[in-house]
Amino acid sequence: MLDCLLFNMPSKNRKIVLISGGASGIGRTIAERFLAEGDAVHVCDASAEHIDDFVSANANATATHADVGHRDEVDQVFADIRKLHGGLHILINNAGVAGPSAPVEEIDEDGWDRCIRINLSGTFYMTRRAVPLLKAQDAASIINIASTAALFGYPLRSPYTASKWGQIGLTKTWAMELGPFGIRVNAVCPTSVSGPRIEAVIQRDAEQRGLTPDQVRHVYQRHTSMRTFVSADEVADTVLFLASEKASKISGQSISVDGHTEGLSNWLD
Repeated sequence: MLDCLLFNMPSKNRKIVLISGGASGIGRTIAERFLAEGDAVHVCDASAEHIDDFVSANANATATHADVGHRDEVDQVFADIRKLHGGLHILINNAGVAGPSAPVEEIDEDGWDRCIRINLSGTFYMTRRAVPLLKAQDAASIINIASTAALFGYPLRSPYTASKWGQIGLTKTWAMELGPFGIRVNAVCPTSVSGPRIEAVIQRDAEQRGLTPDQVRHVYQRHTSMRTFVSADEVADTVLFLASEKASKISGQSISVDGHTEGLSNWLD
């Protein structure tokens, strides 16, 4: 049984928000923004260290230590949501891993399986269990954190690209299925987000290609018209808008936060 950490249970009139991978990175930024709005926030995260740090800094949040790629652990997340909050208004499927970087014939198959299991199957496991709770509300929202990799081919990143294209397909399908119940489903597609995660990807890509990290970072930034990465706060701005009443008729959309990605260059040669 996974431990759930409870700090100052929120009042019933707040929106209840569940964020996977919500104790670090983009997920944490999104979680803290919802907390600042006065909402009740529950996160799940595969890292116990990240959860400890998150709940220490955010005493009004609740959390479950869980890997969304394992169904029994996802079951525990929803047992905790029901026990602590009694319902759910907003699900944000943010948990994800970068997956291996390699030509298709060299990709580690265990790395492929793990990337698909967490990024794609994890999104499905979370949503499948969330829908009965979301249907009980007058209006509800699901937001999948995808990527600009869901809109283009992405050489050397087959597992990640496949998982993110899959998320877009699920977004469209679920928007059709759940719209009659007042549940909106959208995807947010960031370009590279500044922070430790993209720096680790750049380092691996540089090693794979025999280049320096600065050379790889330059190519990544030239993928976008604005020649820049985005910040976690810029992604969170879009998520909060899509979850709000101001976006009450926006569903089935894949919204890029990316400075306009022109393409993910095939620079293998």
